[in-house]
Amino acid sequence: MAQVVQTIDVDVPVSDAYNQWTQFESFPQFLSFVESINQIDNTHTHWTVDIGGVQREFDATITEQVPDDRVAWKSDGGEVKQAGVVTFHKLSDTSSRVAVQLDWEPEGFVEKAGALVGIDDRSVKHDLENFKKFIESKGAADGWRGKVKN
Repeated sequence: MAQVVQTIDVDVPVSDAYNQWTQFESFPQFLSFVESINQIDNTHTHWTVDIGGVQREFDATITEQVPDDRVAWKSDGGEVKQAGVVTFHKLSDTSSRVAVQLDWEPEGFVEKAGALVGIDDRSVKHDLENFKKFIESKGAADGWRGKVKN
């Protein structure tokens, strides 16, 4: 199993960073590998991704969600096996740190080779930089602030 851990500091309050991250359908605006996400209900999403030119679809369940603290998920079987957590850390009243941990099972030669040479790490780092630009230019964000504990 491959693992990626990356962080980025953003110049928005922790509640804005968290709120934006709960807007799953906006992910294609800053995550380069995500083509679309459909939120089915408060804990279920359907993803379409493109990894190394290979399009995949999968369902995911939010396993834990605590406002201004964390969002965790896991894929629901199928061909994509992944789990992750994003945590939010207050640095000041106007800045926060976003930390991403993604565990996934590379499939096929391209994904396995990419994981070996760190393409997945660089991709997540790049996408967090995109998130920073996106949220800082947007400012305040609304989001679902309910709790999920499985």
